[in-house]
Amino acid sequence: MPALPVIRRLPKYYRYLREMHAAGVERVSSSELARMMGTTASQVRQDFNCFGGYGQQGIGYDVANLLQELELLLFQEEKLDAILIGAGSLGCTIAKWINNEVQGYRLTAVFDADPALFGQKVCDTKVLPIGLLGAFCAQNRPQVAVLCVPREAARTLSTQLIESGITGFLNFSHFDLSVGHPDVVVENIHLGDSMMSLGYRVRKKLESEKL
Repeated sequence: MPALPVIRRLPKYYRYLREMHAAGVERVSSSELARMMGTTASQVRQDFNCFGGYGQQGIGYDVANLLQELELLLFQEEKLDAILIGAGSLGCTIAKWINNEVQGYRLTAVFDADPALFGQKVCDTKVLPIGLLGAFCAQNRPQVAVLCVPREAARTLSTQLIESGITGFLNFSHFDLSVGHPDVVVENIHLGDSMMSLGYRVRKKLESEKL
C-alpha cells in the first residue's frame, strides 16, 4: 500500500482534476499540477507512480483518463455502507454532507441515545436507539461508522463497533481516537483545531498590518 501522505493527497488531486475536466482542459503537466498542489513536479510523478504512472514524458497527463483512474482508486463501483452515531446538530449536518456531497458511501442508519430523537428522520433515515446498534450491524454489516458523540461515548462505542465488524471510523468527537487494531482505519477530524489555527493566522495578520 502507498504511504499515507500519498493517499491523503489523492482527494486533492481529484478535486483539481474535476475542475480542469469541467473547464474543458484535456492535458496537464506534472509542473502545472505541482503548482496547484503546492508541491514539486517530482513529487507529483512519484505519487502517481505508486499507482502505475498514468503520464507520458513530455506530454503530461490526460485529464479525463487520470480522473477516471483516481475515481477507481478512491470510490470503486461498490459503495461503502456507513452508519452515523449522534443525531445532534453536528450529526445532522454530517449526514446531509454524506448524502449530498460525498462519493463512495451510502448512509444506512443513524443512532442516538436520546429517546426524544427516536423515530425522527435525518436525511430520510429514522433515528434508531443506540441499544439496537449491535443487532443492526449483525444484520446489515456496515463497514464504516461516523462518530458525532462525546469522547467517552466514542471510546466505549468504538470497541463494540469493531466487535460488530466496523473496519473504518470517521471521528468528529474532538479527540484522537485510537483503537489499537491493525485492521481498523481511523480518520480523526478536528474542526476545533482548524478554527484555532485559522484564528491564530488571522490575528497575526491583523497585528502585522497595524505595525
